[in-house]
Amino acid sequence: MAALKRFADAEWNGDLMSGKGNLSTPQSGLFAAQNYSFKTRFGEEKGTNPEELLAAAHAGCFTMALSAVLGKEGFIADSINTRAEVSMEPGADPGPTVTGVKLVMSAKVPGIDAAKFDEIAHAAKAGCVISRALAVPVTLEATLVE
Repeated sequence: MAALKRFADAEWNGDLMSGKGNLSTPQSGLFAAQNYSFKTRFGEEKGTNPEELLAAAHAGCFTMALSAVLGKEGFIADSINTRAEVSMEPGADPGPTVTGVKLVMSAKVPGIDAAKFDEIAHAAKAGCVISRALAVPVTLEATLVE
């Protein structure tokens, strides 16, 4: 199977505090030009922010990973509900820093005991693509447009 590439686009205009930007997912068309700004990230203005999107990605990925591991072990969940809580320290040095992600999950899985469920949940966390991505190197290709 060829490597998959998924992407999202960000645009920003202005300085950090008063500027505004938008985020789009043109591949899926899920959202286009969604508002994000300093106030949506660190305040109460309506709009999204990178940490919220990271949380959504992690919750979705982990939930699918759990379903997969349960299936490999012969179980099918009636339901899985996951919240990913991304913690960020705004005043960290060298700048705002994601300090952790807490996955809070509940599931209804017929025929499984608590020990097996815990084992499978931890295997899913370890195998989740986003869990693993949070520890990979990030590369950058930068182009100055004149």
